[in-house]
Amino acid sequence: MEFALNTSLNLGTMLIPEPIQADFPWLSLSILFPIFGALIVPFIPDKGDGKEVRWYALIIALITFLITVAAYFKGFDPSQEGLQLYEKVSWLPDLGLTWSVGADGLSMPLILLTSFITSLAVLAAWPVSYKPKLFFFLILAMDGGQIAVFAVQDMLLFFLAWELELFPVYLFLAIWGGKKRQYAATKFIIYTAGSSLFILLAGLAMGFFQGGGIPDFGYTHLAQQNFGKGFQLLCYAGLLIAFGVKLPIVPLHTWLPDAHGEATAPVHMLLAGILLKMGGYALLRFNAQLLPDAHAQFAPLLIVLGVVNIIYAALTSFAQRNLKRKIAYSSISHMGFVLIGIGSFSSLGTSGAMLQMVSHGLIGASLFFLVGATYDRTHTLQLDEMGGIGQNMRIMFALWTACAFASLALPGMSGFISELMVFVGFVTDEVYTLPFRIVVASLAAIGVILTPIYLLSMLREIFFGKENVKLISKAKLVDAEPREIYIIACLLVPIIGIGLYPKIMTDTYISSIDGLVKRDLLAVERIRSDQATIISNTNLSIGTIEAPLLD
Repeated sequence: MEFALNTSLNLGTMLIPEPIQADFPWLSLSILFPIFGALIVPFIPDKGDGKEVRWYALIIALITFLITVAAYFKGFDPSQEGLQLYEKVSWLPDLGLTWSVGADGLSMPLILLTSFITSLAVLAAWPVSYKPKLFFFLILAMDGGQIAVFAVQDMLLFFLAWELELFPVYLFLAIWGGKKRQYAATKFIIYTAGSSLFILLAGLAMGFFQGGGIPDFGYTHLAQQNFGKGFQLLCYAGLLIAFGVKLPIVPLHTWLPDAHGEATAPVHMLLAGILLKMGGYALLRFNAQLLPDAHAQFAPLLIVLGVVNIIYAALTSFAQRNLKRKIAYSSISHMGFVLIGIGSFSSLGTSGAMLQMVSHGLIGASLFFLVGATYDRTHTLQLDEMGGIGQNMRIMFALWTACAFASLALPGMSGFISELMVFVGFVTDEVYTLPFRIVVASLAAIGVILTPIYLLSMLREIFFGKENVKLISKAKLVDAEPREIYIIACLLVPIIGIGLYPKIMTDTYISSIDGLVKRDLLAVERIRSDQATIISNTNLSIGTIEAPLLD
């Protein structure tokens, strides 16, 4: 570590390898294909019930998923730390804006997750019959926009992708939402669009940092800049607010339960499976990678916020009687582990945060899809009005049980291994003092204990207990359909696969995580060295002043 500090004059150059150019524009194709596919939706002959357009949307989504899979197998080497599949085309040269896309270990798993979840969300939207063309147009456009968020390598382009991705969600909530859909949609856009102004301000400040000439907003360029500590702290604070809303971090979380409370099943899947992961990814990409000195000082705050997320959201979820809001607060609680992992300075802990994002994307999508399927049958979300439907819906109960076990981190499923990696990684992180690690681990364990309590009690209230005669007599309690079984099976396969053999996923990003953690550890050492120098100089000054007095 000391050798690296002494011999490195440019920290960014040493730790950020040069991008590897793409032989084929896989990432541009994965972004633009679903967007252009969405533009064709209005011209598809359709009788108004959506039967034709939904097949078209499913084909486009599946092809997009295959494109991302091909990009991974044809052009991505997990052993490489830096950017791969890199493409750069000058777009607006006078503004310094370029079409720059690429993938490394931080982005590639989330690109695959995005296209995978979107394909299943299209299938989950099969029953949509109100304005089907607009619905599937938005879901395809959102597919390309969300892939762009993870793939672009230019901060100004990232801001544009971040903003454009918000409008489909707003329309999903405002048009297809529940009774309070306008309130939920307005609150969502105010929180997310308002906070994203910090991304624009920070991006412009970093791009124009050197002053004069044409700005450069490329991630690789920004990572090589010698930003001052005060500048880094200011940018970090603004970005933490912007990404904290999307993650979400308590107390910036209140839009999420309202949005989930009014959304439909496919929109739930996109929100829980992809949207929240954008916040965690951005914290890793910008706060931890581009602003290492500020991250070294903000990391303890991230740890504390993660603990607050875990405990507060778990207790709130426990008290919820609305099924959607219960699962929504559960999601907020699980994202607290992501914050703890990002705040740790160990490869294991940060790797656990990355795995938790992927794991929760799969688990959250499965739970919210089941919430929608259950509501379609019972026409209620109140747990007090449910009960005794297990005899009529045995397969549905089995699906609910499997997904709930995954969410409560049952050994053998992805949730267990990701949370265990975060715990072990943080507890063994010697950057923090032992008492701090013990207190944080003890408090976070409260959430781990509460999660199975509220999830298992939720299953009992839905499927067992006293039968609601009125519900059973009036509701059409048919068991799970083949389409629904297929969607949950597609989600459970990677959940169990990662749980049994996590290297399937961790090997895709471990090189990038190691490079990121080394960069942050160097920042910690540099800060400690500066503090030691200040203390030493202060002692010398005191000694110089006091010497004559001693004589």
